[in-house]
Amino acid sequence: MLTQADGTAEREAALLMLYGKWRQRRQRGLRRPISVGADKAYDTRDFVATLREMEIRPHVAQNTRRRGGSAIDGRATRHESYGVSLRKRPLIEKAFGWMKQTGGIRKTKLRGLLKVGWQFLMTAAAFNLWRLPKMQMAEV
Repeated sequence: MLTQADGTAEREAALLMLYGKWRQRRQRGLRRPISVGADKAYDTRDFVATLREMEIRPHVAQNTRRRGGSAIDGRATRHESYGVSLRKRPLIEKAFGWMKQTGGIRKTKLRGLLKVGWQFLMTAAAFNLWRLPKMQMAEV
């Protein structure tokens, strides 16, 4: 989801996308808990509290250097899945790194959410096409 950068847009977009997922699961009657992984920028009390209200496990990297400490406590960190999420997160960052360096997202020449959103979508598709042969080889 592409938004205007204003300091809180990433967290607000994440909550919007998670709310959609949460609503779909409720309508289908699914009650199994889900989790979401995120970096230190998402370690805020309001974001974590909202996730917990939605019964989503916050697998957010702890920001212990923030004044007031981390919003992530032992409820999240005691689960083995929390550690798995932290180890898997760098794999997602590789995709964004490729998109920035190779796909030209780092410094776009386009202006406006619609055009930049289109460029992001096309770059993500190119990344998936680049990855496809590697995934097919792994299946064989």
